[in-house]
Amino acid sequence: MGTQGPADFDSNNVDNRTAEEKAIDEWLPITSSRNAKWWYSAFHNVTAMVGAGVLGLPYAIAELGWGPGVAVMVISWIITLYTLWQMVEMHEMVPGKRFDRYHELGQYAFGKKLGLWIVVPQQLVVEVAVDIVYMVTGGKSLQKVHDVVCKNSCKDIKLTYFIMIFASVHFVLSHLPNFNAISGVSLAAAVMSLSYSTIAWGASVKKGVQPGVQYSYKTKTTAGTVFNFFAALGEVAFAYAGHNVVLEIQATIPSTPEKPSKGPMWRGVIVAYIVVALCYFPVALIGYWIFGNTVEDNILISLNKPHWLIAMANMFVVVHVIGSYQIYAMPVFDMIETVLVKKLKFKPSRMLRFVTRNIYVAFTMFVGITFPFFSGLLGFFGGFAFAPTTYFLPCVMWLAIYKPRKYSLSWITNWICIVLGVILMVVAPIGGLRQIIHDAKTYKFYS
Repeated sequence: MGTQGPADFDSNNVDNRTAEEKAIDEWLPITSSRNAKWWYSAFHNVTAMVGAGVLGLPYAIAELGWGPGVAVMVISWIITLYTLWQMVEMHEMVPGKRFDRYHELGQYAFGKKLGLWIVVPQQLVVEVAVDIVYMVTGGKSLQKVHDVVCKNSCKDIKLTYFIMIFASVHFVLSHLPNFNAISGVSLAAAVMSLSYSTIAWGASVKKGVQPGVQYSYKTKTTAGTVFNFFAALGEVAFAYAGHNVVLEIQATIPSTPEKPSKGPMWRGVIVAYIVVALCYFPVALIGYWIFGNTVEDNILISLNKPHWLIAMANMFVVVHVIGSYQIYAMPVFDMIETVLVKKLKFKPSRMLRFVTRNIYVAFTMFVGITFPFFSGLLGFFGGFAFAPTTYFLPCVMWLAIYKPRKYSLSWITNWICIVLGVILMVVAPIGGLRQIIHDAKTYKFYS
């Protein structure tokens, strides 16, 4: 593909860390355990990617229309698989060194200071945003279970309380030390994602095409249609965002010069992307086909019968977003604990973890309770933060490090991804922010 090897790498493979630095690395969440198998990569990636986004895909297709909707879905699947492959390849591009964190790769590509400023703010926004959206998703799904099971016989309970119930689980699970410790939770979440996606499109088929279904755009005004189109691009971008934790997941896989980690990692990614396709395309296309432009921003809300199946699907969603929350929270915990221990010289301890992780869970719960605008959040965060880290930042780093020959296949492919990603980053937040403002007009805080 006209690609050279990475330039100017340090071939000195000697570990120069002090005993204290080694002890800290063995305590930090990302570097403390490196005995994961290839299938850990598969279900961690499924859990990271298939989440709240899949339930909003029929709504996104309704805002995009049939042709553009299918095109955006397919192109996103191809581009994000390509950029994920780049991330896996770059993890160990320097002999004897592993880029265990996204920002470490950014620092190698752009320089120590600039790389940190380019990557860390974006990665933090993505991971915190996902956890906030998952707080809302978990709370709404619990509320749906309650409403379906207790129809006409139970008292109405505020969404705020359901988000708090969902958050209570994370005040416990957040104290698991590292990625391998949450592998059981992640496996359950991955199985749940396939299960509720199948229920979503299966129940839609059973319900049948709704009387008077329309496939025209949701709004009648040109401005509304354009802004909704922009927001929908962000919703699709949100659905395909798993790249922010891919290096951290790969860091848990053992590696030797004879058997580098990219082999098992890539095998897991391929399995994960097959599962992603099996979840995304049937839900998106069948959901829109059945409900047309009246589909809700969460497909399960549009489905009310059979009651037991919808309650079960929503419970599956709850289990899944519990796992997804933890997958995205772990790199945040790693960043916080790294700063506290390495920069501010706090002593690594259980109490330090207890305080910092509980504060983080409480923060995401509070923001989720305050701004539970599901589809608007997907559109805004999907474009603002997910587009760079998923669609084009890996390509920029690839060009900076490998320096492929101008107009070679690699050079052209990466520039196409960069141009499409930048367009997405610019237009999607505009639509998402407009939707949040529109929803906020009729919203009462903490209702």
